Amino acid sequence: MLKEICDFLDDYLRIKDIPDDSLNGLQVENSGRVSIIGVAVDASLQTFLEAKRRGVNLLIVHHGLFWKELKPLKGNLYRRIKVLVEGDIALYAAHLPLDKHPEVGNNAVGIKSLGWVMEGEFGEYRGVKIGYKFSLPEPKSIGEVKKLIEKNFGRRVVAWEFGKGTIKKGAFVSGSALSLLPEVIEEKLDIFITGEPSHSWFWEAKEGKINVVFAGHYYTETLGIKALGNLLSQKFSLPLEIIELPTGY
Repeated sequence: MLKEICDFLDDYLRIKDIPDDSLNGLQVENSGRVSIIGVAVDASLQTFLEAKRRGVNLLIVHHGLFWKELKPLKGNLYRRIKVLVEGDIALYAAHLPLDKHPEVGNNAVGIKSLGWVMEGEFGEYRGVKIGYKFSLPEPKSIGEVKKLIEKNFGRRVVAWEFGKGTIKKGAFVSGSALSLLPEVIEEKLDIFITGEPSHSWFWEAKEGKINVVFAGHYYTETLGIKALGNLLSQKFSLPLEIIELPTGY
């Protein structure tokens, strides 16, 4: 069952086609048995302990254990993997492939959940577009947009209100994506929605006269992992455990 699910994920998310610092795909194997699927944003020790407690034997995360830099198997990394091995829990990671997916991706799900219309890919990173542009069915004030996002995501947002008071079009890129701000300004969009702010981009946004709303790194990246989990649960007729461990960012 593990191989069947991983083969499906590799193909559905185009794991091998999208350049990324994350080692996307199956990161830790188990015995091959899958009876409960779990999903979470981060590959933390607390996440793994909770997955073990709930009987999960395939855990899918957005931020996995292995990135471009090789690390020795000691300290936090050892303790995390020890829980996985002892719990017979397989770990699968999907970073940028999950951000950009047009159906279950963080950005697509985020836009659709707000009732907006996806207008095309946006945000070039290493030769691929990882986010999407959107338009509003009806123009709204920046205040109305903020309230809608807060209601939808269940949290207060931070906003840099440096642009137009009326919002008609924008771009959505989850997580930490302020490096795409020049592209937002160049395309003359009304608003950019991403996860977390950064001091170094404040003046770029202000001088570029662009509205930026920060809905939270965690909160914008829990969208896709939940959508993917629900898809797998239905496709493979397996129970799903959603492990919520917000970081506050």
